[in-house]
Amino acid sequence: MARPRPLPIDPLAEAKRQWLAHGWTDAADGMTAVISVMRAQQLLLARVDAALKPFRLSFARYEVLRLLAFSRAGRLPLSSVVARLQVHATTVTSTAERLVRDELVVREPHPHDGRAAMLALTEAGRDLVERATAALNSQVFANPGLSDEDTADLTAIVARLRRNAGDFTDPRPQPDPL
Repeated sequence: MARPRPLPIDPLAEAKRQWLAHGWTDAADGMTAVISVMRAQQLLLARVDAALKPFRLSFARYEVLRLLAFSRAGRLPLSSVVARLQVHATTVTSTAERLVRDELVVREPHPHDGRAAMLALTEAGRDLVERATAALNSQVFANPGLSDEDTADLTAIVARLRRNAGDFTDPRPQPDPL
């Protein structure tokens, strides 16, 4: 992928300058933060997409495969996949249908709920997700483009934003190991 030349100015700094010039001072910092995170997401997603392209996987398909591979038996109820990925059920259903079509996942009946379905990873799916994970680790995750300290700080800041938005609650303290 060809890398575009850097712009001579930071467009977000210019946007903030315009916000301030128009008298929107109470919103300028928030606008800059929101748009900065959105632009960072675009940059990181482009890197993730490039790493997954040789495997013919979208990030959504990768996430479902990785989640199944993390489970003890390589299978989960569809409802658990929806909850853990925090996306709409129709999104997971359509993603799962493509994975089934590509023989990376199979649908199975739920052992205790006749109305529910299980998704189970096939050997081809397990092999693919392991190779894709190795590529993501080496091409993106091992060097996200920030120092280790900045990476930790950014993760903590975004976690606070997510928690404050109701994305999760902090876990209860665990007892010290014996």
